[in-house]
Amino acid sequence: MEFLVAIKKKLYGFQLDVKLQSQEEVIGILGASGSGKSMLLRCIAGLVKPDEGQIVINGKTFFDSEKKINLSMGERKVGFLFQNYALFPNMTIAENIAFGLDKLSKIEKKNRVSALMEKYHLGDIGKRYPGQISGGQQQRVALARAVAVEPDILLLDEPFSALDVHLRNHMMREMSELLKEFHGMTLFVTHNREEAYRLSDYIAVFNTGKVEIYGQKDAIFKWPASLETAKITGCKNIVEATRLSENRLHIPQWDISLSTAMKIEPEFGYMGVRANQVKLVDEQDCPQDNCFKVWIADESDGPFRTSLYLKIGSRPESIHDFHIQCEISREERNQLVERSEPFVIYINPEFVFFVDQ
Repeated sequence: MEFLVAIKKKLYGFQLDVKLQSQEEVIGILGASGSGKSMLLRCIAGLVKPDEGQIVINGKTFFDSEKKINLSMGERKVGFLFQNYALFPNMTIAENIAFGLDKLSKIEKKNRVSALMEKYHLGDIGKRYPGQISGGQQQRVALARAVAVEPDILLLDEPFSALDVHLRNHMMREMSELLKEFHGMTLFVTHNREEAYRLSDYIAVFNTGKVEIYGQKDAIFKWPASLETAKITGCKNIVEATRLSENRLHIPQWDISLSTAMKIEPEFGYMGVRANQVKLVDEQDCPQDNCFKVWIADESDGPFRTSLYLKIGSRPESIHDFHIQCEISREERNQLVERSEPFVIYINPEFVFFVDQ
């Protein structure tokens, strides 16, 4: 599959200006609310006309402003799963799935709907209405309707936002399996980094209408290439820093210097390290570099993990007087009770990144 989008569209407050080309089958579009993610899907689907540019999916030109091409949504063969599913409340489940299959004969339509209901584990609910089924079933119906037209590309717009946490986790697993069976391209929009990571191998990070970075998900999470990418991928420790050498930086606010595995080129920027990569260690086991004495300013317990807010170099004066966040298991936190402050943290150079301003 080949995917090419190079479009511009004037929006309220900013301009959608997207350039994205890929041959990957599942692409995650990750960005904050209002960054233009959903508008991109609408432009691809034909619901909104770009001001200029080009959209080509698998060799088929959907839109080209110079060549005056602008295919209708029906001509584009696009499957669209909307954020709220947009099922027709006055139609049965079977009728919803069959919507868009008018070109098929009655028997062909019936057979395709039956096959999709079996494939998407919808049982015998074909005669029910959307208001009579669960949220998870509604999502499967919406997905079945989206793929019923055998689209070249499947567009998923925040498909889990209407589900509670437990059902969301279940449906993510289910969606991942269903996407493996779809023989086309999928564009998956979300503001949730976990959803993007679990469902996509490649991710495009959106920032005010533009693609900030596009690449393999592990590389993007380990080495964010911009401040916005670091934030949207959930890095909790981001601070201004200056370059000392190509593998060493200084953090004025913390009054420390750090070694890095990555090569540093800009003179000024931001250092980042993820909270789960800040390790509490025994002082005698710590290497000479990147080890610091810390005191706990505050902490926040989750069901299985604890976040510690630590001050480097001196005792904190209040719960707000901290430098760095560290995430550890509850078992590790319980073991700290037997030890006295200051503790020692180690920041592995391999997990320290530096981004330009």
